[in-house]
Amino acid sequence: MIYLDNAATTKPSKVAIEKALVFNEEKFFNPSGLYQGGLFCANEIKKAKESILRNLGCVNNEVIFTSCGTESDNTAIFSVVKRGVFVTCKGEHSAVHKSFLELKNRGLKIEFIDLNEDGSVNVDKLLNFCFNNEVNFVSIMHVNNETGAINDINSIAKQIKSINSKIIFHSDGVQAYGKIPYKISNDIDLYSISAHKINGLKGVGALIKKKGLHLSPYIIGGGQENGLRSGTENVFGIKVFEYASAEHYNNLLENFNYVNSLKNEFINGLNKTNFAIISGENSSPYILTISAKGLRGEVVMHSLEEKGIIVGNGSACSSKNRFSRVIEACGYNENILDGVIRISFSAENTLDEIKNSVSIINETVENLKGILNK
Repeated sequence: MIYLDNAATTKPSKVAIEKALVFNEEKFFNPSGLYQGGLFCANEIKKAKESILRNLGCVNNEVIFTSCGTESDNTAIFSVVKRGVFVTCKGEHSAVHKSFLELKNRGLKIEFIDLNEDGSVNVDKLLNFCFNNEVNFVSIMHVNNETGAINDINSIAKQIKSINSKIIFHSDGVQAYGKIPYKISNDIDLYSISAHKINGLKGVGALIKKKGLHLSPYIIGGGQENGLRSGTENVFGIKVFEYASAEHYNNLLENFNYVNSLKNEFINGLNKTNFAIISGENSSPYILTISAKGLRGEVVMHSLEEKGIIVGNGSACSSKNRFSRVIEACGYNENILDGVIRISFSAENTLDEIKNSVSIINETVENLKGILNK
């Protein structure tokens, strides 16, 4: 099997898991316990938070551990600003998009800003809306999970704060953390990340919060995470997240350049007669979205699966829809929308795997088109 759906989830790191096993087999204590074992685990959670903040270059911020990126996004959207005007873009992950629709159901004003052709937000339209409206909250994703488009969130947040310094700025950084080189600026109030996108375990995420920013708890209970996210912390999962993060950040630039070479190899090998490339130049090397023109992406995906190639056909959280709402918002016609598939790489992929995959994809699509045209 050649696995090329790493934007959906990644294979957990054996090294990180083995390093964290002590918290599953010996140091399994409840971190809220006041005995020595509990205090030890609480201190290990603190170390994990400090490590994540160093990775992001915002050591004076706070970390709230959650169950996933979706919970982090929901907490940011529903727990900081309770009224007013909420702004996002048409390219957001469902965790943000559907949360904004829920805000609308609650009678709040929302606005979805248009996308550019590559899936990035149209910054001019975003700033123009914020300038002409009393906006309270803005959420713009860092890396688009369907096209890989990179939004310069530090620049966007700075410009928005120059319009009104009281606007709360949130970014979904799930596809950026541990993959692209950056540090988040002081203009970003809230930032969501997830463990299983970088070889951690499913069931662990985090929300980075600027100190002093008031946040009402989204989950009520025993008052864990300084009262901001109740529920006994998953110490084992948190430590795997910390160790997997360290693996990525210790080799961030090396992996970035290597994966970029894999992506370029894939693009160069594609039969451009049969494929349209949707991902733009300013996109994450880890994500490549293409369209098998005139075919159904789902058919191509299953045909490749039969040959041992695993790819996606958009966001794993919205795969039941015929067309991707995000790609449609980029302005593509039905002929392109039908054939969308997403190839997402990891540093574990080899050059031989990529060469074999692109050869098989070219052959598969050519055969499918031949059958269709008989």
